Amino acid sequence: MRLIDDQNNQLGVLSLDAALRIASEKGLDLVEVAPQASPPVCRLMDYGRFKFETIKREKDQRRKQNVIKLKEMKLRPKVAEHDFQTKFKGLKQFLEAGEKVKVTIMFRGREMVHQDIGRRILDRVADDARQFAVVERAPLLEGKNLFMILAPTRQAASQAAAQAATQAAPKETATSA
Repeated sequence: MRLIDDQNNQLGVLSLDAALRIASEKGLDLVEVAPQASPPVCRLMDYGRFKFETIKREKDQRRKQNVIKLKEMKLRPKVAEHDFQTKFKGLKQFLEAGEKVKVTIMFRGREMVHQDIGRRILDRVADDARQFAVVERAPLLEGKNLFMILAPTRQAASQAAAQAATQAAPKETATSA
């Protein structure tokens, strides 16, 4: 096997016994890194530390990822004006918090004949939310549901991120002596 030491220097092609002896002398582990190569490539390293660093790197990457949740707001074609306004306030709060919102119109029975009413409601939602949201997915009929996805505008999303950062910062408490 071809052996590489912990400073990335090639030690040449050695037998398994010789490689294990060198690993035990240095107090390191012998790890096969390229088994398909001819001859196979092995490396001297502290395997426990290597695993720890890879797990730490993965956690950092997950922490840096911006996870956007998809909230859903369900309406019916016969929604009353006050109910619409109440639902719209909730939708506005979700969008201002930087989350995407799926607005769903649920049809039952013979209501499927009047899909135009559902489309008008979705168009009204899109028009009313134009200041703080953009339509990410146009109205689409899927089974008995008509849905549309709204995403926060860039400035609303950046404001939500700034708010989250200020809330995440540790608050200083005053101590009295």
